Amino acid sequence: MRKIVPALALATAVIASSLFVSGLAASGSPARAEMHVMPEGNRNAEQPSVPGASVRRTKAGKSTFDAKYEKVRQLLATDSKLMGKIKSTARAYGIDPIHMVGAIVGEHTYNVDAYDRLQSYYVKAAAYAGDSFRFAYEGESIADFVDRPQFSVCANKKGSYALWSCRESVWDKQFRGETVDGTAFPNNRFSAVFFQPFYAGQTFGLGQINPLTALMMTDTVSRVSGYDRLDENSAADVYKAIMDPDQSLAYMAAVIRHSIDVYRSVADIDISNNPGITATLYNIGNPDQRAAALAAKNRSGSMQWPEENYYGWLVNEKLSELKALL
Repeated sequence: MRKIVPALALATAVIASSLFVSGLAASGSPARAEMHVMPEGNRNAEQPSVPGASVRRTKAGKSTFDAKYEKVRQLLATDSKLMGKIKSTARAYGIDPIHMVGAIVGEHTYNVDAYDRLQSYYVKAAAYAGDSFRFAYEGESIADFVDRPQFSVCANKKGSYALWSCRESVWDKQFRGETVDGTAFPNNRFSAVFFQPFYAGQTFGLGQINPLTALMMTDTVSRVSGYDRLDENSAADVYKAIMDPDQSLAYMAAVIRHSIDVYRSVADIDISNNPGITATLYNIGNPDQRAAALAAKNRSGSMQWPEENYYGWLVNEKLSELKALL
């Protein structure tokens, strides 16, 4: 005679089985830790120190951080077209628009000075559309460089983010500051050496996106926003994408979305309610490595939260003002 399992017992068994399967991989690894929701606000009582380069750049422009903050806040407050684009882009990527506002404010307070109108960003972008330049170092194009045998480990990487992250890792481990096959390579970031033909450290546009970052995020932006995928062999197209406000906002949102996702999946921390942390990661980059390092710390000791830097600290400090813009 077939045993009848009461509905409640059956449901309980199904749920238990589901939890066991999802929490125990084929290798027998244990269930993931619980998700920790990042508290709002700053972890530091006082603002961490601002880098000297940012201080010098601001003084050279005969301005102050307070003045630059007010200028970008005013741009956001008075340009309804820009705010509409920020909100619609944020919706497409499933993030709160305050994260995008925070990143824009941070970039234009500490890295560049804001234009007075969104139209000025379009005009500036148009100036790069016809330029002919390429990504290269000492005459070697980036395409030829990544065709070297050292990069064969990246050949099977799926997606633009995994591919370019792998290539950046190979650069750091095997080329940065080294002499390889008779060529001496600078002890500098991959993006500064190969992807900034004007001068090192340069980022562009409303979102101040780095060309390498754009190449990393191109698959996501193409899928979500429908823009053409970027190619390292067409530097002009890359610069057009990061200079054009519409595309720049899409790349900004993709970068923020990735940071939120990787902290959830790697560090079991939900940072989506703390714009100061997402702004910090937008500023310093490498969220995958940072999330992994934090996860390792938390496995071996008491719970630690990610901390904001000077840039993210400002965003959280001014959060009520910035939320009012939305």
